[in-house]
Amino acid sequence: MTALIIVLLIVFGIVLLLLEFLVIPGITVAAVGGILMIVGGIYMSYHHYGNLVGHLTVLSAVILSGISLVLALKSQTWNKIMLNTEVDSKVQKLDDENITIGDEGICVSRLAPMGQVKLDNKIVEARSTGAYVDEKTKVVVVGIVDKIVIVKPI
Repeated sequence: MTALIIVLLIVFGIVLLLLEFLVIPGITVAAVGGILMIVGGIYMSYHHYGNLVGHLTVLSAVILSGISLVLALKSQTWNKIMLNTEVDSKVQKLDDENITIGDEGICVSRLAPMGQVKLDNKIVEARSTGAYVDEKTKVVVVGIVDKIVIVKPI
């Protein structure tokens, strides 16, 4: 029964360490618990079975940890649960030169500090001068930088 407890402590400790390395960022309870479980299993093997079995337990725990880490990093299982989307959208740049400084419009979305503004019946991306501007607020164009409209509330 003691041997089963030792094996389970070491295996669950390794599983917690793998979760820490691959899933949970930072040093958390999983890492501390995993280390304590492995150390506890090794201590129990020394205490109940002597030095020879204790040394073999340390060696097997190190080898099992290395093998499981290599297999977890090499296997394709992480590709199945990993997020593989790419962001391919871009900020809509101003195409027409019809918008000039002094034009007035209305916010279609909240500018925080970027959002959408309706100018001359066209919806364009705009940036506020720094302050957040709520939706349906009247704005005036104060500049165009790199084809992005800069507005401020009226």
